[in-house]
Amino acid sequence: MKKQVLYSSADYAEIVQKNGYFVDKTDYIEKLESVLNPVFLRPRRFGKSLFCSMLRYYYDLNYANRFAEFFGQTWIGQHPTPNRNRFIILNFNFSNIEMGGSIKEIEQNFRQYCNAILSFLRHEYAELLEGLPEILMDGAVSTNLVKLLHYIRAYRLPPIYVIIDEYDNFANQFVTTHKDTLYQDVTTESSFLKTFFKTLKTGREIGAITNIFITGVLPITIDDMASGYNIANFITLDSEFEAMLGFTETEVSHLLDQVYRDYDIDPATRPLVEALIKNHYNGYHFVSSEGETLYNSTLVMYFLQHLCRHQSIPSRLKDQNLKTELSWVKRLTASNPENTAELVDQLTLHNQIGYDNQLLADKFNLFQFFDKGFFPISFFYLGLLTKQNDFYLKLPNLNMQQIFLEYFNEIHQIDVSTRYASMMQRFINAPNLEQLFAGYWEEYVSQLPEAIFQQVNENFYRTTFYELCSHHLSRWFTWHVERSYPQGKSDLEFVGKYNEKFAGLRWVIEFKYYSNAKLKEMKTPLDQFEVRQADTDQIKGYVEGLKKEYPEANISQFVIYCFGNQGFKVFAV
Repeated sequence: MKKQVLYSSADYAEIVQKNGYFVDKTDYIEKLESVLNPVFLRPRRFGKSLFCSMLRYYYDLNYANRFAEFFGQTWIGQHPTPNRNRFIILNFNFSNIEMGGSIKEIEQNFRQYCNAILSFLRHEYAELLEGLPEILMDGAVSTNLVKLLHYIRAYRLPPIYVIIDEYDNFANQFVTTHKDTLYQDVTTESSFLKTFFKTLKTGREIGAITNIFITGVLPITIDDMASGYNIANFITLDSEFEAMLGFTETEVSHLLDQVYRDYDIDPATRPLVEALIKNHYNGYHFVSSEGETLYNSTLVMYFLQHLCRHQSIPSRLKDQNLKTELSWVKRLTASNPENTAELVDQLTLHNQIGYDNQLLADKFNLFQFFDKGFFPISFFYLGLLTKQNDFYLKLPNLNMQQIFLEYFNEIHQIDVSTRYASMMQRFINAPNLEQLFAGYWEEYVSQLPEAIFQQVNENFYRTTFYELCSHHLSRWFTWHVERSYPQGKSDLEFVGKYNEKFAGLRWVIEFKYYSNAKLKEMKTPLDQFEVRQADTDQIKGYVEGLKKEYPEANISQFVIYCFGNQGFKVFAV
């Protein structure tokens, strides 16, 4: 039976029952059993909710008779632990709690959500909890939770396994919208939230709770809870668990094997598809900057859903849900526009920013959160930046580069949407790189503020040219940035989509940059400037590697020289 791509599904049972594709991460269930009260943080859309759902079905005693159905074909199904299907499950997802304008309203929403879950336990585990005192819907959550814990302890019932997904969601909303008073109200010593976590700690101490798995995005809330919940074991930066969420390259390769076989997709398209997925969704290092990088798992499934349904590459490789990441950047940096521009310019122009490696591992609090020097750490946890090495962070892939470039254009009031139709139409009618780049220079570069040209480099011209082209030409083309060959990495490549009119077209482009000062030193008028032999040799080395991979491709090669803001030269070589 052909499998389905259940994009964005976070219910493990649904994926099994509907025969959905699933990358087996169940070996981490066994590894987690050696960790008490683990807290594991990852960016949005990395599969946290699905992993929590998987834990629920593995440990829930109500599903003991369905173990083979849910886990028979997985690693843990072949190597079950003694704890399988032994516990009562108390599963919270704090992203389902609505915000409020006052601490009273927020607490009421928290009560309604949590008490409804506690009350429903009496139905889910009716035989065990039939004598449990009534859960008062308007009562304090901690009071109702204490009733449950003491009942379990008194009657020697199976303990509770607690799962809290998106533990920091509603608290983070207060932080990023600068509602500091509300945030402090929900994390103060006597707050409903801190009392809730204290009660969980008590449950662990008396044995009514066997373990507590917490996941979310930022460590700020759990840090501010430390006095009430000082039993947390942070495994976010533990190398043993780095690949627990997200896909490794090996896992993506196996997934593509299945998809291509099940949907009978032309194997000749496989190299291009693998390269696209790698460029746009790969590149994350959460623990070490060495070793295998990770893919954003949800975005890989977004791509594969379109590939399976339409046998083609999506027109837009960026899931529109990523717009939320840009809103996070805006929220965090809104208090200081000058710092915002400096940060965004740095990442757009140079794609790296220094950071204090120690701060990744240390707990941090609200007072640090909006410090200029702390933005790289916040962006790391949000998945906007990743480790380049122990001293610098960088944008992990083309998707994130596009997000920051969009913000760059917005900050500097650069139009990328309304003035390019005629030049793009001419290009589609008759592809000509020199005319396309001339249009980019005339329409885009001319809008840049003078101060930017003191910082620009070849990376900037390459990135902005690519982004403009992808904005308008993605129906017909995809692009590679810094594709690896035996003789180095190419700067930019145009690749005609295999299902469109330019199938087989490959343009390899090398960018070179000379500052205004350097141009003046050369004393060579632009109209007399000739391509450098070393640059020609460099790009020919890339093309030799490309020809071996794609002997049937229609390959052209170009060197583009950019001279500060004075002009450019395009050479076909």
